[in-house]
Amino acid sequence: MVHTPQPGEPLSGDACLLLPAVDGLLVAVVDGLGHGERAHEAAHKAIATLHRHPHDDVERLLRLCHTALVGTRGAVMSLARLEPALQRLTWAGVGNVSGVLLSSRPEARPRRHLVTYGGIVGYQFPPLKVFTEPFLPGDLLVFATDGLRSSFSEGLQAGPGPDPDPQTLAAELHRTHARGHDDALVLVVQYPPAG
Repeated sequence: MVHTPQPGEPLSGDACLLLPAVDGLLVAVVDGLGHGERAHEAAHKAIATLHRHPHDDVERLLRLCHTALVGTRGAVMSLARLEPALQRLTWAGVGNVSGVLLSSRPEARPRRHLVTYGGIVGYQFPPLKVFTEPFLPGDLLVFATDGLRSSFSEGLQAGPGPDPDPQTLAAELHRTHARGHDDALVLVVQYPPAG
C-alpha cells in the first residue's frame, strides 16, 4: 500500500483496511469526499465500522457504513472479501474507488474490473450489485482512489513466473500515476501471500 495526502494537508481522506476473518480476508479502500480533516474523519469512521463487523457480507458492510456516515461528509468506497478455501472473491463498490483483479492463470481472463455504482456512502446509497469472481493463489487485487489517473490499470498483469511483489507494484503505480493534487492511495493484495 502507498498512501499520500494532498500536498499541503497533514491528513489524508483516503484509508484502507486489510482485516483477517474466519473465511479469509476483508479488503477495503475508502475515499472521504474532498480532503483534509473532515474527509479523514469520514474515511476512518467507515474503517471503524468495518472493524466492528468483520464477518458480515459485502453488501451488508456497505450498508452499515452508509448508516454510520450519515451526517459526515460521506465517502466512496470499494471492498472485497477473499475466501481462499472457496477460491473466490466477492466485491462491490459505491463511487469511484477502482478495483482490478489480475489473474495469474493463462487460461483465465487476465484482468477484470470492478463495476461500481454512482453514489455517496452516508448520503446517497445506490442500488447495489455484489459480484463474485474466481480467485486463486497468485492472483492480485488492486484498489486505487481517484488520486491516481484511471489509466493506472493499463498494462497491469499477473502471470506465470516469479510472483510479483505487491508493495513494489503499489509503489510503481503510485509513482507513475498519482495526480499530485489530491489524496492518493493504491493497495495491491496477494492472498495468501507468496512465499
